[in-house]
Amino acid sequence: MSPIHVLHGQPTPEELATVLAVVQARAAAAQAAAEAARRAGAGPASPWNDRSRLLRPAVRPGVNAWRTSGWAH
Repeated sequence: MSPIHVLHGQPTPEELATVLAVVQARAAAAQAAAEAARRAGAGPASPWNDRSRLLRPAVRPGVNAWRTSGWAH
């Protein structure tokens, strides 16, 4: 773990211990979640389940774009 530097104020030892305990607990929870996902074999979502593919493609300006903007796709 990298060293912690207090930039402002003068925390008491109890306050500093509380902050460090919270940071350590969050890091442990994130590591446990990543390990559980790895064990479960959670890979990237299937492209078939990707809802963004149902959206219209992005409009790209180009030559005669104003003329073809009303055409049915």
